[in-house]
Amino acid sequence: MAEQRDDPDVQGGDDTPDALKIFTRRQKDKDTKTADDMDTSSSRKAEFDAYSYKMDYPSIGTCVIINNKNFHRSTQMSPRSGTDVDAAKAMKTFSSLGYKIRFANDQTKAQMTQLLSTVSQEDHRDSASFACVLLSHGDEGVIYGTDGPEKFENLTKFFKGDRCMSLVGKPKLFFIQACRGTALDDGVSIETDSVSEQTSERIPVEADFLYAYSTAPGYYSWRNTANGSWFMQSVCEMLENYKGKLELMQIMTRVNRKVALHFESLSNLPGFGGKRQIPCIVSMLTKDFYFPV
Repeated sequence: MAEQRDDPDVQGGDDTPDALKIFTRRQKDKDTKTADDMDTSSSRKAEFDAYSYKMDYPSIGTCVIINNKNFHRSTQMSPRSGTDVDAAKAMKTFSSLGYKIRFANDQTKAQMTQLLSTVSQEDHRDSASFACVLLSHGDEGVIYGTDGPEKFENLTKFFKGDRCMSLVGKPKLFFIQACRGTALDDGVSIETDSVSEQTSERIPVEADFLYAYSTAPGYYSWRNTANGSWFMQSVCEMLENYKGKLELMQIMTRVNRKVALHFESLSNLPGFGGKRQIPCIVSMLTKDFYFPV
């Protein structure tokens, strides 16, 4: 169970345009300034295009959601109460972003591998990106199928540049809600006072991936049985609030802040109360990613 705190950001002050004086100049100066502004605007757009992922594809892409709740008794893993809330929120959020959802419940290791392998072999030429949400038990470097652990890299390898050509140069986003160890975070107190489209280039096969882990390496990841995991609550809220307004890494920084400052564990188990969590965002993205409005 988690205690959630509100910490709204307040922005005050008046915004005043810097260029008011141009309207008092002679017409000739005004025209010259306008031409300069147009050149500057064009230059800025070209720079923006060079450093931002191309999004004007027919589709934003496919989002695979794997929701593992019940596990074989041989794994000794308990059911993940609250994960269905995460799954429903993820479906709603990524659908609202325009993704085509591929959803699967309670997948074995083989089924997870087969599903992602199949999706990677599909034609993604008309897609701007790919997304995947994995909800399960985990440990460092592994995520659980219903019958046991699978290396995380065995699920993501299908989308690397040498294996999924139709997603080369496009963002591939993985959101992982799972433990990465058994350490607990007690927290600490603080005192408050273009490259043109025709250009051919070689890029690393590991490029253009983003891995958004719910917690830092070695630590537990918290999930509320009624409201879902702290991480997925925050991811869905921030994506909904800032899509089309902020770049993806800025959004994920807000996810980090939300999880770090607004949640604290409440547990009847000795030593498990008053704990904290910080997500870990690993980016190999090579451009800025803005969700289309």
